[in-house]
Amino acid sequence: MSDTAVPGARVKVRFAGQEVLGYVVERAAETDHTGTLQPLRRVVSPEPVLAPEIAELSGTLARRYAGARSDVLRLAVPPRHATAEKAPSVPAPAPPDVAPQSWGEVEHAEPFLRRLAAGETPRAVWSAAPADDWPRMIAEAVATTYAAGRGALVCVPDHRDVARVDAALLELLGEGHHVCLTADGGPAARYRDFLSVSRGARRVVVGTRSAAFAPVHDLGLVVLWDDGDDLHAEPRAPYPHTREVLLARAEQQSTAALLGGVARTPEAQQLLTTGWAHELAASREVVRRRVRAEAVAAEDRQVGTRIPRAAYDAIRRGLESGPVLVQTPRAGYAASLACDTCRTPARCSACTGPLVVSGPTVPPQCRWCGHVEAAWACSACRGRGLRAPVRGEARTAEELGRMFPGTTVRSSSGERVLERVGATPDIVVATVGAEPVAAEGYAAVLILDTWLTLARDDLRASEEALRRWLNAGALVRPGGHVVAVGDPAHPALQALVRWDPAGFARREVEERSQAHLPPAARMAIVTGDLGALDDVLHLLDLPEGTEVLGPVPFGKGESEHRVLLRVPSAGGERLSGALGDLQRVRSARKLDPVRIQVDPLTV
Repeated sequence: MSDTAVPGARVKVRFAGQEVLGYVVERAAETDHTGTLQPLRRVVSPEPVLAPEIAELSGTLARRYAGARSDVLRLAVPPRHATAEKAPSVPAPAPPDVAPQSWGEVEHAEPFLRRLAAGETPRAVWSAAPADDWPRMIAEAVATTYAAGRGALVCVPDHRDVARVDAALLELLGEGHHVCLTADGGPAARYRDFLSVSRGARRVVVGTRSAAFAPVHDLGLVVLWDDGDDLHAEPRAPYPHTREVLLARAEQQSTAALLGGVARTPEAQQLLTTGWAHELAASREVVRRRVRAEAVAAEDRQVGTRIPRAAYDAIRRGLESGPVLVQTPRAGYAASLACDTCRTPARCSACTGPLVVSGPTVPPQCRWCGHVEAAWACSACRGRGLRAPVRGEARTAEELGRMFPGTTVRSSSGERVLERVGATPDIVVATVGAEPVAAEGYAAVLILDTWLTLARDDLRASEEALRRWLNAGALVRPGGHVVAVGDPAHPALQALVRWDPAGFARREVEERSQAHLPPAARMAIVTGDLGALDDVLHLLDLPEGTEVLGPVPFGKGESEHRVLLRVPSAGGERLSGALGDLQRVRSARKLDPVRIQVDPLTV
């Protein structure tokens, strides 16, 4: 096996009485192990799929998130596909020389791109302006790095964003220079593209969160778009966030870094506050020229619906010159029902579950048991009228169709997501994240039911609401109009009206620092049954200054509880180390498992 057991190769080893998969990390003539060494069982493949920098990164992330390196490697290296492994990877042609043209109105962008062209390692947090062609701008930053002889890695939230950046790179670089690492093409295509990167045939990668581990040769730039999107949070242990993966790679491999987005997270703002990165943003004059945003109160009886007169006028004026986007937070028709007389929530007579309506001519149906309430009556006042306090995109499209007869109304949500729309004066009703891109931008954007978006019981409710609104508003054409229906005095709506994601992020950082919350502190949540949590608190060697909150019941059942551990950011590494040691001790003693999440996205 001497010729095939090369560093990075997959091997089978005997461990704890079982044959398990492993990787050769390094070969050496001597060992510091005092026990008996076991031979390799066999080499699965001589293909070196685990690059040295990824092996080092897996250890860094395992320590950061108090997990096992094997769990990180499971995320980093895709499953083997033998047929794809046998095919050779065709080298990419020489990179073209591209002059950036889309960054002209972004302050400090010129020196950032100049340093990229010189092969240096600038780091920036970029706030995209309304009507910016951000896929093109990312492609130009990548092309500048690529022309300097270094590779680039771009991570975006979902496949629709991958498609947009892919199209921009094809237009800028041409065929054969980059690959897209997503699960959409199937395991064979994904492994083939992974091997082309691992072998050095491709040095530009675009993908979703798993692409953050791509072994790009001579990596010079890592790019993350919209780091506030919850799709960047890995749902599998040890639950790393794409932002932290890319920042760790930037530190470890001395690369340039670009965190971009229309909104700005407190974590990105913290990078600016500490001096780790510099700010890239358009001037206030450019923003004011690109968009006009306003917030109007939700109650206005002049029109007779939940759309106030100012919002109605914005749609009407927008339809004179192009399409109009209407964002609503809920899909479906009527997501909840209540008595039209006394406002008591409508419940199923069979199981007391909530009633919903899926269409204008469909009777109410229970969301839990599916029972159809053909003759529903209110349990409180015996009234038979129903109202919909929360309306989905289908009901919203129906209302707008009656308000603007003769206008085409299109819906985009769930499994019927529109990718793009043309320049015709249509109304497009979309749920959050399903907003299609207009060919020439939207003439107006209307954001409905902002109170519902803000009503989430979560630490990041306001931050996430503003991110959703800004992403929708940024789809306007230059000079477009954005109207949000809600309380104009709310800080998040005020930030939207001013189009000030940076000021909102600074305020969030200050408030969280006073409350000892991330990013000013490191937080860990330990979830398990009560007995297991008692063992955890007994075995855990907590660093000085750690706050222990709980245990408290968690979830629907009574058996599961959770403990929240919080420590100032200076002690974050010690807390992660203590939790990692705890997991190893519990695993060795075969104690009941607990779930540990370090800096979870939602609290």
